[in-house]
Amino acid sequence: MSKKDFIIIAVDGGAAAGKSSTSRALSSKFDLMHVDTGSFYRATTVKLLEAGVAPEAGPAMDAALAKLELGTYIDENSGYIVVNDWIPDESIRSEEVNANVSQYAAIPELRKFLFDYQRDQANIAREEGFAGLIMEGRDIGSVIFPDADLRLYLYADPAKRAARRAAEGLSDSIEKRDQMDSSRKTAPLSIPEGATLVDSSEMTLEEVVEHVSDLVSKAYLQ
Repeated sequence: MSKKDFIIIAVDGGAAAGKSSTSRALSSKFDLMHVDTGSFYRATTVKLLEAGVAPEAGPAMDAALAKLELGTYIDENSGYIVVNDWIPDESIRSEEVNANVSQYAAIPELRKFLFDYQRDQANIAREEGFAGLIMEGRDIGSVIFPDADLRLYLYADPAKRAARRAAEGLSDSIEKRDQMDSSRKTAPLSIPEGATLVDSSEMTLEEVVEHVSDLVSKAYLQ
C-alpha cells in the first residue's frame, strides 16, 4: 500500500465546533494548506454591505459580485482570500458581519460565485508544494469536495460552542446561525453521507487533534 502524494481533507460543522483550531493544528502536523471558507463568505459579506447590496438575489447582487476580483494570499500554512486587493482583517468578525453572513451565504448566486474559487485552492496548494489541502466550512464534504480523501463533520453541544465563542470575546448567535445555515435551500449545513462524525463536546483540542490525526494517517494510505 503506497502513500498518496497529495491529500484533500474536508472539515464541516457548525459555528465554534472546533473546525479552525483542529484544521490549523492538522495543517502544521501534516504540512497541509489550511483554508477557512467561512472567511470567504465573511469577506464578501463585508464588501456587499459596503456596497449597500441587500442579502437577496437579483440584478443588484449580480452586478456587485461582478465587481469582485478574487485572489489568494499565502501566509505560512494558510491560504487567505483577497478581494479587490484587500486582505480581510478582524472586521470580518464584527457583530454586523455575524448578524448578516448567514443571510448572504444562503444566496445561490454568491455560493456559485465562490464555488470555482474554492475548488481551485487544491491547485494552489499543489503549486505551493504542500502535501495536501485541509478545507473547513459548511458544505465542503457535500458540495465543494465530495470526493475528498477524508471528510469530517465536527460537532459540539450548542452550550459548549457558545461558551467557546464567549471565551474568545466574540458575540455570535450560534444556534440561530446553525438553524439558518441548515435550512437554506442551497448547500445546507448537514453531515455529508459517508463522513466521519467527531463529537468534541467533552474532548480537549489536543484529544480531537490526536483522534483526527489517526484518521488522516489512514487516509494517506488508502
